[in-house]
Amino acid sequence: MPPHGRRRFSGLAVTVSLLLLFTSTASAVSAVLGIDFGTEYIKAALVKPGIPLEIVLTKDSKRKETAAVAFKPSKSGSGPKIFPERIYGGDALALSARFPGDVYPNLKTVLGQYFDNSDRVSEYQRRFPELRIVEAKERGTVGFSSRCFDEMEDPFLVEELLAMELKNIRANAVAMAGKGSTIKDVVITVPPSCTAIEKRAVTMAADLAGLRVLSLISDGLAVGLNYATSRTFPAVNEGSKPEIHLVYDMGAGSASATILRFQGKVVKDIGKFNKTVQEVQIMGAGWEKTLSGDALNQVIVDDMVEKFAATSHIKTLGKEAKDIKGHGRTMAKLWKESERLRQVLSANSETQASFEGLFQDDANFKYKITRADFEKLASRYAERVKAPITMALEAAKLSLSDLESVILHGGAVRTPFVQKELEAIVGSADKIRTNVNADEAAVFGAAFKAAGINPSFRVKEIRTLDTSGYSSGASWTADGKERQQKLFTQTSAIGAEKQVSFNFLDDFTFTLYQQVPGLPGGPPDSPILQIRTSNLTASVKKLEDNFGCVAADISTKFAIRLSPYDGLPEVVRGSVSCEAMEKKGGVVDGMKDLFGFGSKKGDQKPLADDLDDLDASSSPITTEATTTSLPEESQNSDPNASEKEKKGDDKAKEIKKKTEIIYIDFTSEPAGLPRLSPEALQRIKERLSAFDASDRTRIKRDETLNTLEAFSYKARDLLEDEGFIAVSTETLRTTIEQKFKDASDWLYGDGADASRETLKERLDELRGLVDPVQKRKDEAAKRPDAIKSLQEALDQVKAMVDMVQQQREAQVIAEEQASSATSSASLAASESESSSTSSPSLSTSTAPVDDFADLDDDAYATSSTGSSSTASSTPEPPPPPMYSEADLTALTSTRDSVQSWLDAKLAEQDKLSPSDDPAIFSSELTAKSKELNKVVMDLLQKQMKRTSPPPPPPPPPKKEKNKAGGAKGGKGKKVKVDMEDVLK
Repeated sequence: MPPHGRRRFSGLAVTVSLLLLFTSTASAVSAVLGIDFGTEYIKAALVKPGIPLEIVLTKDSKRKETAAVAFKPSKSGSGPKIFPERIYGGDALALSARFPGDVYPNLKTVLGQYFDNSDRVSEYQRRFPELRIVEAKERGTVGFSSRCFDEMEDPFLVEELLAMELKNIRANAVAMAGKGSTIKDVVITVPPSCTAIEKRAVTMAADLAGLRVLSLISDGLAVGLNYATSRTFPAVNEGSKPEIHLVYDMGAGSASATILRFQGKVVKDIGKFNKTVQEVQIMGAGWEKTLSGDALNQVIVDDMVEKFAATSHIKTLGKEAKDIKGHGRTMAKLWKESERLRQVLSANSETQASFEGLFQDDANFKYKITRADFEKLASRYAERVKAPITMALEAAKLSLSDLESVILHGGAVRTPFVQKELEAIVGSADKIRTNVNADEAAVFGAAFKAAGINPSFRVKEIRTLDTSGYSSGASWTADGKERQQKLFTQTSAIGAEKQVSFNFLDDFTFTLYQQVPGLPGGPPDSPILQIRTSNLTASVKKLEDNFGCVAADISTKFAIRLSPYDGLPEVVRGSVSCEAMEKKGGVVDGMKDLFGFGSKKGDQKPLADDLDDLDASSSPITTEATTTSLPEESQNSDPNASEKEKKGDDKAKEIKKKTEIIYIDFTSEPAGLPRLSPEALQRIKERLSAFDASDRTRIKRDETLNTLEAFSYKARDLLEDEGFIAVSTETLRTTIEQKFKDASDWLYGDGADASRETLKERLDELRGLVDPVQKRKDEAAKRPDAIKSLQEALDQVKAMVDMVQQQREAQVIAEEQASSATSSASLAASESESSSTSSPSLSTSTAPVDDFADLDDDAYATSSTGSSSTASSTPEPPPPPMYSEADLTALTSTRDSVQSWLDAKLAEQDKLSPSDDPAIFSSELTAKSKELNKVVMDLLQKQMKRTSPPPPPPPPPKKEKNKAGGAKGGKGKKVKVDMEDVLK
C-alpha cells in the first residue's frame, strides 16, 4: 500500500509555505472569503494580502458563529416603521428562553423547502414550536411571521433571514481585514445532497447579503482540497497509482460520504518545460439526511420530556408530554441543553442537567443520562451510519478494499458509537484518519478555492473536479408526446459538455431537469431550466433560401454542460446547420486573382525575366539584398504548362460541400421554484436596508446613552475632587449636583426609551456646566509649567542677543584692522614695482631652463615661493560676518514682543480669582515658546550656510603621453572608453 499522501512537511514548514503561496500579485486588492455553511454553525476564513487563510472571529472572539438570528422586541411596540433589534450567534440563542417565537436557529434545515414538505418542515416545527411558520404565497416556500411586526407585514423568507446572518459574517470579516478593505467574493460549501432549488436559495441569500458567489463547492471536496494543500501525490502519467480516500462528514444537519481521488499529473508548462500539478476528483458521494447531530439531540430531548412528564408536579397539573412539547420556552431550554449533554457524553460516561422554572415558570427538574443509555436510545441511528458509505461506493463502482483511509469531518462524528460503527465498517481502526481539522478543514478548503479563482492571488495549483450529485437530462414535447434524454449522471464532472440534437425546425421549448428521488408530492424529475428558442424558424428559412438546404439535411443542436459555478446543467450555445453545395472559382476567387492572391499555377507569372531590366544603380537596395531564390516550378520550363493550367481551371470549378452554421438565439428561465418578482425582491432589499439603518441608529443611540450614564458617574467624582472645588463656586457645584441627580433619575425612568436626540440634549446641557470648570482645572495645572518653559525660552533668546552683539563688535574691529593693512600693502607693492622694472635683461638671462616644462602641473601641488610672495604682498581679507544687523534686529524685536505680551497676560491673570476663566492659556504659552525657538533655529541655519566652505573644484583630466611623445586623442590612436569608469 503506498504511503498516505507522502507527507513531508512539519507544522512550521506548512505555515511558511502557505505564507509564500498566498503572495498577492498586486499591492492592494480586495479580500476573498470562504464560508462553511453549516446547519448549526457558520464558519468563515479570510484570504487577504498579509492574512493567508485566517479564521474570521466573531465579536466574542470565537472561531465559529452559531447559525441563528433573533429579533429582540422594541420597547416602543410594533409597527410598520419600527424595527426590532437583531441579535446574532450565541447571543441570539441565549434569547430563545425569553423570546422563543423570534429566535431562528438552524435555518439550513428548511432552506429551499416547500411549505407542504411535511417531513422536514413538520420536524422543524416540532423542535421549535413557538415559531410561526407560514407559506410564502408568491413561491410556496417556508416563511416566518414575527411577533415584532404587525399582522400586515410580509413574512420573512428563509433566504432573507440567512442573508442577515451572512451580512453579520461579512461585517466580522471586514473588521478583521482592516479599514478600507472590501470583501465581496466568496466560495460557499454545500452538502453533496444539495438540490438545484437549495443551491439557488443559498446564492440568493448571498446576493441579498451583498456577496458575489464565485463558486459553490461540496463539503467533501472542500475537505479534500484542504487535505491536499500540504501534501504531494504521485504522478499517474509516470506510472504511479492515485490515492483514494473517503471523507465521512457528519454535522448537525446530515451525514455524507465522499470518495476522493488524489493524484499528481505532469502537464506542459510555459515553453519547453513541464510541471506537476495536484488533482482532487470526486468519484462518488452518498448521504443520509436523517442521520445528524440534531437527530441525536432530539433523542435526548424526547427522553427529557418523557421523564419530566412523569414527575409529580406535571401530573398534578394534569399535563402530558404533548403539552410540554408544545410549550415554546420549555422546548427552547431543553433543546439548548441537549447539545451540551451530547458533547459531554462524547468524553464522559455520564452527565446531568438541572432546570429551574422549566414549565410555566414554576417547575424544577433534574435530568441524568449515561453514555450507555444514550447509545441505547440512539440505536436506530447507529444502523444508518453505513448508508452514505454504501451509496458512495456504488456511485464510484468501488469496494471498501479500494479505500486507503476514511477522513473524519464534522462535529457529530466525534460521537463514540459513530466512530465504532465506522471502524467496524472499514474493518480496521488504522484506516480511520483524524489528521485533518474536523471543524475547520472545509472552510479552509473553501477559502483556498476562492483564492485560486481570484486572479489577484497566486496559490499552489490544485485542480478540483466536483460533481452535481444528481443525474440530469432534457425533456420536451414532440408529436404530442413527452420525450426525455438523459445527459449527465450523478458522477459526471462539473464542466462536462454534451451535444444534443433535436428534430425541430421551428421555434420550440425544452426543459432541463434534475432527478431527485424522494421529492414529496411529485415525480423525481425536478425541472431546473426552461429554454425557449427565438430565431430557429427564421434561421432554417435562411438556410433554405440562401444555401439551397433541404429540411431533411438541416440539424438542430445545443451544447449543454454542467455549470462550473453551481454544477447545474446549462445551455452554452445552440446552432442550426446543413451541408450546402459550394462552387469554387466564384467572385471571391476572381478578386484574389485580380490582386495577385490567387493560385500561382494559373496565369500568374514569376517576375524573374524582368529583374535584368532593372537599373541597379537607381535602386537604393543593394544587389545582395535583392537577389532571391525562385521556386523550382517557376524556374524550370514545363512543356505541358498550358495543359496543367487548363486542368487547374477545371479543378477550381469543381463542386464541393460546405457546412453552413447559424447560431440560435434563446432565452433561459429558471424552472421549478418560481422566481421572485422584481417588486417582491425590491421589497426584501428595502426591508434589509431599513433594518441596517435601524441598527446603525440604535448603535449610535446606545453609545450616547452609555456616554451620558458614564458622564453622570464621572461628575460625582469631580464634585469631590479638590482641584475641581478650587476652580468652582459653591453655587455652581450645587447646580451641577442637582442637574446630575435629575439626569440619573431620568435615565432609569422615562429616559430609558428616549431617542438619541433627547439623550444628546441632556448630555450637552451637563457638559455645558462641567466642561468650563474642568478646563479651568486643567489650565491651572498646566499654566505654571508652560510659563516656566516660556521664560526659559526668553532667557535663551536674551543670551543669543548678547552673543550676536559681541560678535558684531568684534567684526567691526576686524574690518578696521583689515582696512589699514590693505593700505600698507598697496604702498609696498608700488615701491617694489618701480625697483623691478630697472633690470629686465638680467632676469631674462639668468632664468634657468626647465626640462619638464611640457609636463602637466600637479593640481594639488603648492608653490611655497608663490604663496610666500603673495602673502607678503597682499594681506588676508577679514572673515565674512557671521550675523548681520538684520539678524540682531529680528532677535531683539521678537524677544521684546513676547516679553511684553507675557507681562501683560500675567498682570491680567493676577487680577482674576481661581473660579474665573483664565486670561492666559497653556496653548498660547506653548505657541509663544515655539515662536521664539523658530527665530533662533532660523538664525542658526543661516549661520551654517554662511560658514560652510565651498566644495573643492574637480581635478583637471590627466594627459597621457603616447609613443610618439604627443598626447593621446586627436588623430592619434583611438582611446577606448570604459562605460563603467564613466559611470563611476
